[in-house]
Amino acid sequence: MQLHLNEISRHVARGAHTVLLLDRAGWHTTTNLDVPENITPIFLPWREPKLNPFENIWQYLRANWLSNRVFENYHGIIEAICDAWQRLIAEPETITSIGMRQWAHIGHTQ
Repeated sequence: MQLHLNEISRHVARGAHTVLLLDRAGWHTTTNLDVPENITPIFLPWREPKLNPFENIWQYLRANWLSNRVFENYHGIIEAICDAWQRLIAEPETITSIGMRQWAHIGHTQ
């Protein structure tokens, strides 16, 4: 996570500041992180998938391509996850429908 924060920080324009929305995974909340000064983390409430659409993406991946399987080894797990991810990104309309939050479109009609 530290490497991730450092990379994000490196790409923030000089003089700018970024807000990073995070769930409360242990690697996001550990006190061992040195959060760069140009990043402000905002933590989502516990167990709130309505605010964190990526949780719904994981649920879709598990339900459609990853659940009820036995993997022979670590490499098999990684291969299955990569395959599921490639299948998902080939369906951008699915990603949009999973991540869409009608309440997040203030002043925008569809």
